[in-house]
Amino acid sequence: MARDPRYDILFEPMAIGPVTAKNRFYQVPHCNGGGYRDPSAAAEMRRVKAEGGWGVVFTEQVEMHHTSEISPYIELRLWDDEDIPMLAKMAGKIHEFDCLAGVELTYSGINGPNLYTKEVPRGPSAGPIRTFTSDPVQARAMDKQDINDLRRWHRAACRRSKEAGFDLICLYAAHSFGVIQHFLSRATNQRTDEYGGSLENRSRLMRELIEDAKDEVGDTMGITLRLSLNEMLGERGFSNAEVRDCIEMNADVPDLWDLAHGSWEDCSGTSRFKEEGAQENLVTGIKSLTAKPVVGVGRFTSPDAMVRQLKSGILDFIGAARPSIADPFLPNKIDEDRLDDIRECIGCNICVTGDMTMSISRCTQNPSFMEEWRKGWHPENMQTKGASESVLIVGAGPAGLEATRALGLRGYQVALAEAGTELGGRVAQECKLPNLSAWGRVRDYREGQIRKMPNVDIYFDSALTAEDVLEFGFENVAVATGATWRRDGVGRFHLHPMTIAEEMPVFTPDDLMAGKLPTGSVVLFDDDHFYMGGVLAELLVGQGCSVTLVTPSAYVSDWTNNTLEQHFIQKRLIELDVDIHVTRAISTVASDHVTTECTYSGRGLDLAADAVVMVTSRIGNDELWTGLKARENEWAGAGIKSAKVIGDAEAPAPIAWATYAGHRFARELDGGEIGDALPFRREVAHLAV
Repeated sequence: MARDPRYDILFEPMAIGPVTAKNRFYQVPHCNGGGYRDPSAAAEMRRVKAEGGWGVVFTEQVEMHHTSEISPYIELRLWDDEDIPMLAKMAGKIHEFDCLAGVELTYSGINGPNLYTKEVPRGPSAGPIRTFTSDPVQARAMDKQDINDLRRWHRAACRRSKEAGFDLICLYAAHSFGVIQHFLSRATNQRTDEYGGSLENRSRLMRELIEDAKDEVGDTMGITLRLSLNEMLGERGFSNAEVRDCIEMNADVPDLWDLAHGSWEDCSGTSRFKEEGAQENLVTGIKSLTAKPVVGVGRFTSPDAMVRQLKSGILDFIGAARPSIADPFLPNKIDEDRLDDIRECIGCNICVTGDMTMSISRCTQNPSFMEEWRKGWHPENMQTKGASESVLIVGAGPAGLEATRALGLRGYQVALAEAGTELGGRVAQECKLPNLSAWGRVRDYREGQIRKMPNVDIYFDSALTAEDVLEFGFENVAVATGATWRRDGVGRFHLHPMTIAEEMPVFTPDDLMAGKLPTGSVVLFDDDHFYMGGVLAELLVGQGCSVTLVTPSAYVSDWTNNTLEQHFIQKRLIELDVDIHVTRAISTVASDHVTTECTYSGRGLDLAADAVVMVTSRIGNDELWTGLKARENEWAGAGIKSAKVIGDAEAPAPIAWATYAGHRFARELDGGEIGDALPFRREVAHLAV
């Protein structure tokens, strides 16, 4: 289909120094949990984005020298020539589709604890290392020889980047992660020599490194700078006003200004706390300070919002990390006027958790993310169906919907049976909670795709029994019947049911999402530690309840440290006057109060309550599956070749786990048994000679 001319501006070429991007779609650097451990997986993931139409595709941050590394986090490295081949593979893959390949060189400075190399960290001034894990390590202040060493190491990294075949080098000075920002910021630079004090002095190293890079690579590569828009530290830090002064003072030094908000938490805020284009006020007007192009981010998924950024003169390139993960083919879909097919990012930051947990990243919307090489999964293309013809999917939650969509693409005749009257399962309920409306995109995308498939039939009000399934005669069955929140307090702290007085009203998240709400003084026990407890506390305050939140963790919604939103959640609940009790657990529930205990000392504390909300754990709704399994000897006679339980019904987990389970079921159907073989490819390091 022909592109809507309204979006032509998005596909105009633009020069970045000596190289030219074919369009304005710019995948900014982002991590993926793979790094040096999974280089082929990372390379194929970037290749798929180039195939999807991006004009520029960058690596994640690449550690440029062994004296500054961020173990235990797993990033790419360019410490010596031995690291060139893995990066050259990535650059070569990106080039297959007329896409510029960029490498982000990073010297982490006061963010690099050097736990692996055991080198002493270095920064502009002496002080504690600033890491997510508060490592008990300090950096020493760099002297002139250290700065000269850094410049030499930097030139070597630029040479290696050129040898690896990259078109662009990005110097990382954003999110408080790079040594350039540490020199720019008054918060971390207390020097009194020519590298400290005035803005001109504090930006000296930045200019020197950019100039050194240009000297090293000549006119073969563009040199870009990724800069924080605001450190959010007031006058103590690198404020937005000073950022503008810096850009005006150094307007033509880099070939492109890549602008991102202060900390990673501020820049990559979840949709619960940040709207699309949330950084617009920080970047507006900066283009007038420089003749060089400007790229910015904002979790852009709407092509109309993208066009407005360009036509209003705010940006020259549309930067994206998370939207490029959710839909690597976003540019091509706009180009082909297939806007309804865009898999919009929901801003949940599950992708970030891969990096934060040193594992392989996931995406709630795109189950193929980081499986492109490991499992051969392409985000747009499915293999054709196998030997069988028909599939029954029971349950229209995220697992069932994704299985249905993917199986429909493969060409199977699919029946989707839903016990209720709407699609979406848990996401249909959760998207109605405060500030989680974007969760509905999980349902909306899949429903939109399924509705176009003539080989898929949807049946509502269809609560099936094992007898029903056996009578239908489908060749393959997937049970995706979801899970139910527990009412008895069993979770991580309590492995057995609590003692609960019958007179005390006890509610679960399912009750609240169904509109059954408590009144008065409510104690919410959060032993789940993800987003649900904090969201429900916010919901209850909005309904006029007085809320006390009790959690065994030292933080509210502890696991959301991995989604970069824990600080925002706890801050919001404090502002809402939620009474927060951390490192405490409910031990018993009486008729008019709960007794809590300190998780360290066991000391008790009674809290008055009119009702209790348990946010602890879930139980898979596996009654249909256990019923089917008990009659496995009847499957063949009923024409059933395979049956499987998937998603939350098998083992409750976040939504991304459910969409992955549905996708995996669809991919592997009729694929044969693999026995004890690994279900994915991996790379194993060779022993050194």
